[in-house]
Amino acid sequence: MPMSPSPRLALITLTGASLALLAGCGTSSSDSGNDGSTAQAATSASKVKVVASTNVYGDITEQIGGDKVNVTSIISNPDQDPHSFEANTQNQLALSKAKVVIENGGGYDDFIDRMLKSSNNSSVELINAVQVSGKTAPEGGELNEHVWYDFPAVSKIVDRIAAALGKADPSDAATFSRNAGTFKDKLAGLEAKEADIKKAHSGDGIGITEPVPLYLTEASGLVNKTPDAFSEAIEEGDDVSPKVLQETLKLYSAKQVKALVYNAQTSGPQTEKVKDAAKAGDIPVVPVTETLPKGKDYLGWMTANVDALAAALGK
Repeated sequence: MPMSPSPRLALITLTGASLALLAGCGTSSSDSGNDGSTAQAATSASKVKVVASTNVYGDITEQIGGDKVNVTSIISNPDQDPHSFEANTQNQLALSKAKVVIENGGGYDDFIDRMLKSSNNSSVELINAVQVSGKTAPEGGELNEHVWYDFPAVSKIVDRIAAALGKADPSDAATFSRNAGTFKDKLAGLEAKEADIKKAHSGDGIGITEPVPLYLTEASGLVNKTPDAFSEAIEEGDDVSPKVLQETLKLYSAKQVKALVYNAQTSGPQTEKVKDAAKAGDIPVVPVTETLPKGKDYLGWMTANVDALAAALGK
């Protein structure tokens, strides 16, 4: 999750020849004589083609668009570190055909912008989640680009997605708007859960390994005690100095925090030491991820995260 203009998500160089070859391989035979396949293809072609940089935005779009959308999520493996993701020719092809593209922005998935420039898709509707959220870097600080952990921001993004789908498919615009309203009602329920945590635990300290969950924890009234030098180094893939590591570990041995909210998707030796210190101090560990776990939709995933946080603090 880069905080600087330099990309952390690598992009494989694409050639015109490889893209053309892929497009050719994707063309179905015209002499199959299978009326069912033809009808199915026609139905698929009538759907709004959407590409999302991650399955977080892909799932949200599916909840709003239902069977009227065909969504491709580029980063979707819950076991993969998004930092090391490599885009490919299939991603490029999907972007070239999309009517709507959803990126996180904020330096998280810059490969989308670069691929779109070479896709020759001038009519695409591009949604930048960070821009829609209105989040900016604090004075003297860096932007926390993980806006999908901020429920008011997600509510704005939902409206923007519904509007883009309605523009691409005006006949179903009312359906998209209605589905967006239902989704936002459920987001309001998550905000109410955060308010309950805040009422019971406002000012309580927590530790993190990366800034991924901070919008959620801050909305819940919790105070991050982890040294910035630790979480920033982990996020950038740098080594943490021995002094900073010891300062971080002391949070758990001295029981200065009530929980560790741990990014399970980017673990390493130093974050494992922190997790071990929390367990040794009998401090609950709440794992979070950057993409949807298998078998979860966005709302179910976030409900589980909020409930796990509440349960950990209740100990």
